Parts: sequence; C-alpha cells; structure tokens
Amino acid sequence: MTGTLLFIVGPPAVGKMTVGERIAARTGLRLFHNHLAIEPVLRFFPFGSPPFHRLVEGFRREIVEEVAASDLPGLIFTYVWAFDEPADEQAIIRYAEPFRSRGGRVLHLELEAAQQERLRRNEGASRLAEKPSKRDRDASRRNLLALDERYDLNSGGRFDGRPDYLRIDNTRLEPAEVAEIAIAHFQLATV
Repeated sequence: MTGTLLFIVGPPAVGKMTVGERIAARTGLRLFHNHLAIEPVLRFFPFGSPPFHRLVEGFRREIVEEVAASDLPGLIFTYVWAFDEPADEQAIIRYAEPFRSRGGRVLHLELEAAQQERLRRNEGASRLAEKPSKRDRDASRRNLLALDERYDLNSGGRFDGRPDYLRIDNTRLEPAEVAEIAIAHFQLATV
C-alpha cells in the first residue's frame, strides 16, 4: 500500500493541528502535529539547543519513515515553514523522501490567517492542552509576534497552481470547512 503524506504548513496558531485533526478523522490519515516531537524534548533541553534539534529531528524522521513503510494510509505532518529559510525547504524535502521513494503522494496545505485571529487562537483550549510550552501565554504571544517579524511564514502564492499544493486563508473559516475543502481538492479517500 502506498500512503499519503500531507504537510499542513503555516505560521504559529493558524490552525494546523485543528484542521489536521478534522482531516485525520475523515480520512484515516494519522496526525503528527509538530509539538508531539517538541514537547517531550523540552523537558530535557532548551528550544534551539543542539541536543533539542538532534532529538526532535530524529523523532520526526523516524516517525515519517515508519509510517511510510507501514500499511497505514498515511500521515499528516504539521510544520511552521519559514519560506525565506532554505533549510526549512530542505527539511520538507527530506521528510517527504520516504513517501516519494515508495511512490506515495506528497501534498501541501498552507494555511494563512490574520495575525489578530492567530493571537486569539494562540490562547485556545485545545492548543494549550496539546502544547504545554504554549501555556505561558505572554511568552507564547511574544514568540508568535517575534516569528512573524523575523520570518516569511506564508508563501505569498509562490506555489499556487501546483496540483500538490493548496493555500487557504482560514481567518474566517471553521476547521471542518477547511478540512472539507482540502479533502475535496486533493481527492483524499474518506472513511
């Protein structure tokens, strides 16, 4: 069985995990939101430190490789992609390789939302429940604003028109609506 890898990319608090949950529930794809790798490592090493990077990268890579080699239908992988950082694009290519080398589909859903809406979502109950490092709301807010200032966290249409890429402004859309748009666009099988 050849699986599907669906990247959901976008800036912090845009709704990647929540939309991923809705897509997973409808398709049977497994959700691997980025903080599943980050949170356990933060208990031992500070964000950005060399051990942090090695452990998070290793865990991500192993999960992707094991799912690609399994009989699971595929994986939804959420990621904050800094489009102005070549290393981030290389990471996306690296994570996709286990699926591509087996003939799997690799798809990209990019979410965009107004910063004010993302600041509101940054304090949402499901986000705080799944991501303990975001519970210091002031620090999380400062981090979101700093990342927005420092990086290009939306593609600006760079990949529009590609059949494997869909960009959605979900500022005023419910997660279930976004999920249905993506499922229809990519013709994902539902369960």
